[in-house]
Amino acid sequence: MSTGHLHLLPVGLGPSDIAASHPAKALAQMDALDYFIVEKAKTARAELKRMGYSHPIQTAEIHELPEKLDRTAIDALLAPLVAGRDGGLMSEAGCPAVADPGALVVRRAHELGINVIPHVGPSSLLLALMASGLNGQSFAFHGYLPQKPDERTQAIRQLEKESAKLQRTQLFIETPYRNMAMLESLLASCAPTTLICVARALTSQNEWVCTRSVAAWKKNGLPDLDRQPTVFLLLA
Repeated sequence: MSTGHLHLLPVGLGPSDIAASHPAKALAQMDALDYFIVEKAKTARAELKRMGYSHPIQTAEIHELPEKLDRTAIDALLAPLVAGRDGGLMSEAGCPAVADPGALVVRRAHELGINVIPHVGPSSLLLALMASGLNGQSFAFHGYLPQKPDERTQAIRQLEKESAKLQRTQLFIETPYRNMAMLESLLASCAPTTLICVARALTSQNEWVCTRSVAAWKKNGLPDLDRQPTVFLLLA
């Protein structure tokens, strides 16, 4: 008996128009499934409803990724697919397995011979890079930088040094309530000519993307980023 398929199903980045950000093919595939692997069941159910899931939500079998995502736990989640059932993997926001723990599930699916099918949908990292005007030929995502000011400054300067050497765009994110501290650290730590892009609340009504040199940011003032999902990009 052949294995099932693991469909990677992007979800919205926020309260955006699903029809505008998700192709019909991805929505149709989501609607054809009744087995889902997710980060949080409550938000996954809400997102399925928002994406137009046409079946009673209680009929969908939804399993959360455990906090300890070891081989045994992943194999248990993928067992129905090994037995021939199709399933979907969903993140909390954007594309699953990109800056997301679901990558471990995808890796194990390949090892088990499960066919992995990615579906098109919004990725805050890719959208930010597209809109930044920075180098899209060489780039790296670094997740969260250190919280402590001294360690964060050191990390920023190291990323700037690497960016200048390799002409690489550096992408990173921050917990939304610390966004302003991050931007202030970038402006205090980087050279005046280094380019900084701020991509705020992508795909939402409050979306705003701006790329300026550090010197220009200091001259023009700072945007309101408080408690809004934001991607930061740097190119020295």
